[in-house]
Amino acid sequence: MSLIVKICGLSTPETLDVALDAGADMVGFVFFPPSPRHLDLGTARDLGKHVKRRAVKVALTVDADDATLADIVEVLQPDILQLHGRETVTRLRDIKQKFGLQVMKAVAVETAADLVSLPGYAAAADRILFDAVAPKEATRPGGLGAVFDWHVLENLGLKLPFMVSGGLHAGNVAEAVRVTRAGGVDVSSGVERAPGIKDPELIRAFIRAARAVENDPALTVAGAR
Repeated sequence: MSLIVKICGLSTPETLDVALDAGADMVGFVFFPPSPRHLDLGTARDLGKHVKRRAVKVALTVDADDATLADIVEVLQPDILQLHGRETVTRLRDIKQKFGLQVMKAVAVETAADLVSLPGYAAAADRILFDAVAPKEATRPGGLGAVFDWHVLENLGLKLPFMVSGGLHAGNVAEAVRVTRAGGVDVSSGVERAPGIKDPELIRAFIRAARAVENDPALTVAGAR
């Protein structure tokens, strides 16, 4: 079994190096001004070059227009666009056609009713990311440290590769994979000492815990690669 580990919201060369050296498969960069993890284009360009193909680069956006996406693609040269807003299936298809990149669609989950949109997204996206539903008073989706009921994803039967996020940390990542059989895990606030400030030891601990899941013979995951 091979579990994909994504560290999201990286913003400095130092913490990016920690994630890469520890063996992250994907590194995520946030382009959404309300987020404490938001990057300006100059910083994104430098960090993108710093990756040097050591991991898959993911650009997280929220309902971004074509001009914004074009700027991000130009400076970061991402491998995947992570769409974390209210993008429609039609919008996903338009983005894939225009930019020629893989698309990962975030789906916010609280109950099974939240999966009603899944078939449409699964038909258009290359990968699905399940995240917790943001509180009503929240100014942004995701990155809020909330855990959703992983049992909602049991017996999902989704053939598309999928990942889980939302409140993950070194102490609960194994259980998240055990329940969901997800092929990947995505962490941001769970490896921070303050909002937007990554902690090197927490990054290392999370990746170690995720890699330990790979060696558990009782666990199998779906759509890891």
